[in-house]
Amino acid sequence: MAKAGSLGSLVLGICLAAVLGLGVFPGGAEAQSWEPRQPVELVIMAGKGGGADKMARRFKRIIEDEELSPVPFVPVNKPEGSGAEALAYMAKNRGNPHIVMVTLNSFYTTPLRRPELKIDIDTFTPIGRMAEDTFVLWVHTDSQIQSLDDFVAAAKAKGDKWIMAGTGKSSEDNLLTDTLNAAYGLRMKYVPFRGGGRVAKELAEKRADSTVNNPAEQEDYYLDGRTRPLAVFTPERLDMFTDVPTFKERGREMIYFMQRSIVGPPGMSQEAAAFYQDLFREVYESKDWQDYMNQASLRGHFLTGKELKSYWLQERDIHRDLLAKMGEIN
Repeated sequence: MAKAGSLGSLVLGICLAAVLGLGVFPGGAEAQSWEPRQPVELVIMAGKGGGADKMARRFKRIIEDEELSPVPFVPVNKPEGSGAEALAYMAKNRGNPHIVMVTLNSFYTTPLRRPELKIDIDTFTPIGRMAEDTFVLWVHTDSQIQSLDDFVAAAKAKGDKWIMAGTGKSSEDNLLTDTLNAAYGLRMKYVPFRGGGRVAKELAEKRADSTVNNPAEQEDYYLDGRTRPLAVFTPERLDMFTDVPTFKERGREMIYFMQRSIVGPPGMSQEAAAFYQDLFREVYESKDWQDYMNQASLRGHFLTGKELKSYWLQERDIHRDLLAKMGEIN
């Protein structure tokens, strides 16, 4: 398994060394005796078909196949407001032991952009970081763009008529679009959609010129020969795209990852937290999940408890700087 990576980009002057290790939430033997008594809502702060949605439904399947829970997990998509809907829902369900959420980087950016939500991620219950997802720059195969140089030339020629589709406003996709614009002197127009699945479809059906989809989101269209990866935002090449260079190889040290974590609402009991932490550690260690991580070019160790919360807070600080550079926050 690859080591946990760093997040950020040299263009924006930011880099993070991810925290490693295994955390233990307090609770002890008594905490381990708690089990859910009704179906557990598995909230997804993104739309259907995207990376978070696909992972949530895989988690559900692994939990069922491995018989890890006495009750079913029920995926519920709440994508509105770049995850604001999901965050507000979790806050409203303070202390509810029958709800957990699959997060992405909007877990950091949306509360920073929307202070009126009064969401403090430090109050959420750390269950488990399941992976760090990767980002790839994609174009349609009909574009005849074969390389990063071709992409820069084509995007520069089209100016603000070039459409970069992404998931949500001021999201990770938006951050990467701004990074590319700044690095290469481009004026690409960022157009947000409700989920990574919709974003991938926009490119496949040629309503967008490019995306920075995660590999799992674009995989079906890639295998169908409709989309082409040009460069990856990782320190080294991905196993599934061995012929695709990193931005670092092309002279731009642009590195960025998406967290894939499970969180509980604020105020969750130690007993409930311990149950979910143990459960998702088993999911992480399952052959199904490990195989999927390798297949989808995911990376990162399992984190929980204090280590996971520390990771969140460092990531939040990094995204605060990124959003400030974008002019999204003061």
